Amino acid sequence: MTKSSKKILIIDDEEITANHLAYSLQKEGFDTITTYNGNDGWDIINKQLFDIIVSDIRLPGMDGITLLQKVKDKYPFLNVIMITGYASVESVVLAMKNGAEDYITKPFNVDELIIKINKIISNKKLLKENHALKVSLGMNNRLPMIGNSQRMKEIEKTILSLNESNCNILLIGETGTGKGLTAKFIHNSSTRQNHPFIAINCAVFTEELLASELFGHEKGAFTGATSTKQGLMEIADEGTLFLDEITETPISIQAKLLKVIEEGEFYRVGGTRLMKVDVRIISASNQNINYLISQNRFRNDLYYRLNIMEISIPPLRDRKSDIPILSQYFLQKHLPKYKKNITGFSKASLDILMDYSFPGNVRELENIVERAIILENTQLITPSNLPNSLATFKIETNHVNQIKTLDEINKEYAEKVLNLVGGNKTHAAEVLGISRTSLWRILKKSD
Repeated sequence: MTKSSKKILIIDDEEITANHLAYSLQKEGFDTITTYNGNDGWDIINKQLFDIIVSDIRLPGMDGITLLQKVKDKYPFLNVIMITGYASVESVVLAMKNGAEDYITKPFNVDELIIKINKIISNKKLLKENHALKVSLGMNNRLPMIGNSQRMKEIEKTILSLNESNCNILLIGETGTGKGLTAKFIHNSSTRQNHPFIAINCAVFTEELLASELFGHEKGAFTGATSTKQGLMEIADEGTLFLDEITETPISIQAKLLKVIEEGEFYRVGGTRLMKVDVRIISASNQNINYLISQNRFRNDLYYRLNIMEISIPPLRDRKSDIPILSQYFLQKHLPKYKKNITGFSKASLDILMDYSFPGNVRELENIVERAIILENTQLITPSNLPNSLATFKIETNHVNQIKTLDEINKEYAEKVLNLVGGNKTHAAEVLGISRTSLWRILKKSD
């Protein structure tokens, strides 16, 4: 947010002082509202959103300390600077103990107040970025687009062509294909890369909790809401919000998301003040959204707002050339946790991984690699530390033009058994339950 969008409420019973302050702050680019009574100030605070309040301690109606206490109780993220005409230690201590961010004494220098306001704005920005870091996916900000297959190179080219755009993007793909990694890459390639990247899986929350996570809530909004909470929309301001499994979002929340996208504003749960944000939305789904729309389970208007650009992430079985580079990436990612001197994968291990169909996609590969790291005691990941199911079972998902004939499947399986028994054809035939002649015929097929 720019300085000009920062809104400041000035409360001072001396009209000349209040108006002079407003004029000076407006010259600095701030948006100001002025009132001269504590009760009026409290009413305004409950109706409008402010970044900072500058209030005198001595006010008609509600005094400044009472106002401060009520503000910090209901709006704990709202910063307050107190003004006092009495430079007593007692009044300053009382204000600071009740949550004032800073204070200034009359007669005061306006430049000093402006310095204090700018300091608060700068600190709020740092706190928001720190909070964003804590609730983000925890991935390295320099994370590359992982994959050297033709399809992933095309996706990377598309993403880089959008680096000056703030358009919303919908990622489509099976579970575990790396939609989260792709969303992070999109953010890091955009003009928002120095601002928060926040991710949330919409499928893991109840409707009430999801609304609270996304939009925040006011104190007392529901049972257990003992304090005001900022939502991820606020934390992601100026950055990117990644909504994974967007199709699991309840219809009521879909309406609120649409309002954020179209107007950049929303209400916290239980709130009456309109919150303003500038957030780019990247969403992801593994479902047929058009079918959900036809079943009235997903809003058509929201779909078109989310789907300014659609990117389809292919399953890992359709981009097997990415398996070696992904395997090495996950090896380097998890090695520090286990403090082992593993440098890579044996050829036999890579062959097994390349031959597997990965129904769980990239996520399954990562789990396999981490498991192998835990078990491995040599410098290379060996087949013995890969799951046995990789060598004995795989799920084939082929296009029509890739379906193998029975002869090809029989030959492939016979060759694997032959390799397992060290090339002994007599032993291989016994294992297969066929004669040595039949094995010879199978192996000769399609030669």
